Amino acid sequence: MTYSKPRDQKDVMQLVKDYNVKFVRLWFTDILGQLKSFAIPVEELEVAFSEGMGFDGSSIHGFARIDESDMIARPDPTTFAILPWRPKESQVARMFCDIYEPDGTPYKGDPRYILKLNLEKASKKGFTFYLGPELEFFYFKNDKCTETLDEGGYFDYPLDAAEDLRRDTILALEQMGIKVEYSHHEVAPSQHEIDLRYAEALEMADIVMTYRVAVKEIAKKARSLCYLYAKTSFWRKWKWNAYTSVII
Repeated sequence: MTYSKPRDQKDVMQLVKDYNVKFVRLWFTDILGQLKSFAIPVEELEVAFSEGMGFDGSSIHGFARIDESDMIARPDPTTFAILPWRPKESQVARMFCDIYEPDGTPYKGDPRYILKLNLEKASKKGFTFYLGPELEFFYFKNDKCTETLDEGGYFDYPLDAAEDLRRDTILALEQMGIKVEYSHHEVAPSQHEIDLRYAEALEMADIVMTYRVAVKEIAKKARSLCYLYAKTSFWRKWKWNAYTSVII
């Protein structure tokens, strides 16, 4: 499935019609970077664009007290993408949201807004900030143990038991318009890496959140478990390398 990256609300509404999208998941993160999401039927999409969708901010870690709980999520149409691991009939898409106060001002605790503010400051000084992360993770046989899938090491082949999992993950990412440079088995057994093509910092932040979901969803389909979090494996800790580039 290939489609042009949407530029505005009109493009999104056309893609929803062309690809029979029935639900749209609205994504944002709490202050700790945990992805949050709720789904709306496409019939509510125009309202989401024009007015935003209200939710209880006091239930989101670090967002608001109970007496100031009302928050508004407004989707960014340029982040629209169809989720390739969801059913092809009555498809599901996602968009990242910016979070607002009820009076329409940006919520100061929204990590996406904070990043935008800092990128704006850099831009005023003549800088453009790019990121190129190397994201590593482990596959385990199931969610009940940390039994590895293989005994492979760095760049090993054919001891690499998860080659197909990485391939399917890359295909899913590419269907969402995310560019991948290469992938390989890492140093420890069952440790893997999929490297992304560098992008501007805000776009890359959205991509990394999508990457985390995609890797886990593809693993779940194969009845394996994937860990991307900062936890110790039997062999070593996972790491994320991020190469930065500041263009003047």
